[in-house]
Amino acid sequence: MTHTLVSLIESYGLLAVFVLMLAESCGVPFPSEVIMPVGGLLALAGHLNLVAVILAGTAGNVAGSLIAYGLAARFGTPLLLGPGRWIGISPRHLRLAQGWFRRRGLWAVLVGRVLPVVRTYVSFPAGLAGVPLAAFSGLTALGALPWCTLLALAGFVLGSEYGRVASPIERAAEALAAVVALTVVVWYVRGRIRGELLDEAPSRRQG
Repeated sequence: MTHTLVSLIESYGLLAVFVLMLAESCGVPFPSEVIMPVGGLLALAGHLNLVAVILAGTAGNVAGSLIAYGLAARFGTPLLLGPGRWIGISPRHLRLAQGWFRRRGLWAVLVGRVLPVVRTYVSFPAGLAGVPLAAFSGLTALGALPWCTLLALAGFVLGSEYGRVASPIERAAEALAAVVALTVVVWYVRGRIRGELLDEAPSRRQG
């Protein structure tokens, strides 16, 4: 995949940076850790403008996030609660998730934009929870800009040496994503247990 991404950016320049970063924010697992540094490397070689690369990546992130947000806001609940819904998801579980994101949604959007892997999917729960669109858009841009800037500068400053540090960066990103995923699982299990205890409480009182 890395070779394909590099070839696309070399062939189509800023358009490829924009489209690939848009796709990443829509849930397609294209690594921004490859896309943006390659753009920076091409800027170093004089083929692209560094500022334009950063702006294209940021604009792609915002556009893709808005698409994901809109899809979740429009179709999320029917897809989760309709026929063939995900195993283990119930209306009560969905309400717990929506309540959690409503309480911490704005922070989740901002922080999620700079977390590897998480940034690819954070727009979906935001749309599902009904986070205000204006705030979502602003925080998405605010989080995406430094992320894109850092990665593009890494490619620009390190040049061909970026390949030597890319693997440790990817491993660190995977470890961070695993920690985040474990945290989400723990939160989900605790919420499920708490919900089951609340459901049992009325029956105990009736008994």
